[in-house]
Amino acid sequence: MRVLQIGSDRSKRGILFPGTPAFERQRAYAEKFDHLDVIGFSIRSDDATEHIQGKLSVHPTNSLSKLFYGIDTLRIVRTLSKPDVISAQDPFEVGLLGLFIARRLRLPLHVQVHTDFLSPHYARHSFLNRLRVAVAGFVLRRAARVRVVSDRVKDEIISRYGLKTHIGILPIFVDIENFRNAPRMPGLEARFEQFKTKLLVVSRLESEKNVALAITSFAKSAPEDACLIVLGSGTERLKLKELAKKLGIADRVFLDGEASARDFYPIVDLVLVTSHYEGYGLVIIEALAAGKPVLSTDVGIARAAGAIIANEQEFPAALAQWFKGGPRTMQLNKYPYQNFDEYVRGYCDDIAACIKK
Repeated sequence: MRVLQIGSDRSKRGILFPGTPAFERQRAYAEKFDHLDVIGFSIRSDDATEHIQGKLSVHPTNSLSKLFYGIDTLRIVRTLSKPDVISAQDPFEVGLLGLFIARRLRLPLHVQVHTDFLSPHYARHSFLNRLRVAVAGFVLRRAARVRVVSDRVKDEIISRYGLKTHIGILPIFVDIENFRNAPRMPGLEARFEQFKTKLLVVSRLESEKNVALAITSFAKSAPEDACLIVLGSGTERLKLKELAKKLGIADRVFLDGEASARDFYPIVDLVLVTSHYEGYGLVIIEALAAGKPVLSTDVGIARAAGAIIANEQEFPAALAQWFKGGPRTMQLNKYPYQNFDEYVRGYCDDIAACIKK
């Protein structure tokens, strides 16, 4: 079976760049198929190049701008052998394009949903997101099969659209042993040794991640001997830096960019997740796997995984309560996979089911 997958992850940790976990997952999927072609939206400044490794071929669109993603995807499709199934990595722009290609080639469409797009916060975020919700309904109703990452997302889709298409729940794979056994980094630990308590945020610095809530809650609730470490990059970096300065805690808030979260989990005492919405929540899984408590808004997998839950209004008080006597260790609940191979089989079987009679 030949599979054509279309996605929009342009990040340096995404499927377009060899050596990343995302790329390695594609290689594992490809071994289960006759061939896997991956077309990834990209612009020329991303410096992504085509890679062919065994049964896997990765094709960046290298578009002049985002406006040309669709045209460039169709151009690449014309150069490829005809697949047996199309898999779209989201039900929005990618899903609509995937549906067009699937209808044109008379193929089944497999649609993946990684975010909680039916959360009220998602639509409030932008006019584009409101359009995406409408597009998603159109695409999902025409899919042969849908894969979601959590029960929450499945339930919301069924409730909103009355969808009768099969919806499979396949959470994202996390190598939890990699985080359970992460070593302490002496140099990193020494850098923050003046602080008795260390809090961590791992997130894209974008408005939907609501990192400002972590900073304001820290300012209201944390003692003077605590610090907040923020890992990630994004358009709100300078805004968050100015917020910390305005609140008088700039000397205790560290924006460390794209540093490895795995290195930080062993030295911190609490992980904060403040997102308005999440489809799953990889950071929650990673932190709990590392034995660290997580204080989170009620998003994605947080409640089921075992995090401490607080809404936005309650977050500062919940953090203050944690400082007074909250848990210093926590364990991950209900992780679904025994190993990576089990996840890969589930992923590939879900796509293959689109063409089984």
